[in-house]
Amino acid sequence: MDDFYGLISKSTDNLTRGWLLEDPRNMLYFELFLAELQARKGGKRKTYDTHMFEQNLYENLTRLRDAIWDYSYKPSRGTAHIIFKPVQREIFAAPYVDRVAHHFVVNALVDWWEKRLSPASCSCRVGKGTSYGIEMLRRNIQAASDNYRIPVFVVKMDISGYFMHIERSILYERVIWGLNRQFAGNYGRRYKILKYMIKEIIYDDPVKGVKIQGSYEDWRNLPNDKSLFVQPLGRGLVIGNLTSQFFSNVYLDSLDRFIEFDLGYHFYGRYVDDFYVLVREEEIPQTKRDVREIATFLQGIGLTLNFKKTRIIPAWQGIPFLGMVVKNDAVIPGKRMVNNFCESSRELVSGTGSLESVISYLGMLHNYDSKKVVEDVFKQVGWEYRY
Repeated sequence: MDDFYGLISKSTDNLTRGWLLEDPRNMLYFELFLAELQARKGGKRKTYDTHMFEQNLYENLTRLRDAIWDYSYKPSRGTAHIIFKPVQREIFAAPYVDRVAHHFVVNALVDWWEKRLSPASCSCRVGKGTSYGIEMLRRNIQAASDNYRIPVFVVKMDISGYFMHIERSILYERVIWGLNRQFAGNYGRRYKILKYMIKEIIYDDPVKGVKIQGSYEDWRNLPNDKSLFVQPLGRGLVIGNLTSQFFSNVYLDSLDRFIEFDLGYHFYGRYVDDFYVLVREEEIPQTKRDVREIATFLQGIGLTLNFKKTRIIPAWQGIPFLGMVVKNDAVIPGKRMVNNFCESSRELVSGTGSLESVISYLGMLHNYDSKKVVEDVFKQVGWEYRY
């Protein structure tokens, strides 16, 4: 329990410190309370599940605390559904109590991993979202080309069915590897709790007992490597959970290090399973050989490089990345982004869409060279355009 008391000693509020010292379980409750605030803030909409948890917040947090403290916590059964935009994808939604538990675990681990993870990894990290990834590619092109004076090429790569092919045993070993170093021999109660929670979350079978939302027909055209329902036991993570997003970066931390340090690529970036390196023309033959090395490395952690999506693109032609096309002197919306924005605008006009969706697209497009795109879409749906 010394590690919990170490956290308590950091409190500057005497009243809070006194309450926490009364019972070491109070520190765990306090961490869960903070996790609940984050889960509440991060929810896009209030569900019945969320309302019921918040109505009896103290009792529910106490119950969760006691289950974690006694090592009796088990993930609850969630729901599964299909989304069709921007692409067809399977989503598993965890019950609210588990989302609170996910925030608790990630909060405890994230600071240590943030000091280790590569700056080139730009998904599901504070300050490193899609905008960061797009800007990083633009800056990489500028630096690699010596301010656009030397032609450079972008070698784009992708992992086949990434989330569905994650080996949970490899993931667990990797996360515990970090946990052991984070606690550096101080394997007290907090360490044991986190190790227990990590194991329960990673090895939980989300398919068992899941509730289907929508129709089974929604899965009809979903490829097998996009669905957990057809994966062998012990493989695959759900898409949507905070822990899945965090663990996905931990899983590919070794890939980042292999490409940057072992292969020596200075201009590299990755967003989840979509990654690239920048090279000059004379380096392309070696890079083609390195792509094979990357494929072999991925095989060692249970993943497959999608050679069909591996492309070498001249940077001056424009590089599609994260919904945008990054060129030497501009960042413009990609075709899918434009089509989805147009469709959302038409749906709003017809009364079947939402204003929030259109505003979201406008907020994204506002950051880039999209004046003409927005003007064209507005004209198509009959809106007046004012810049």
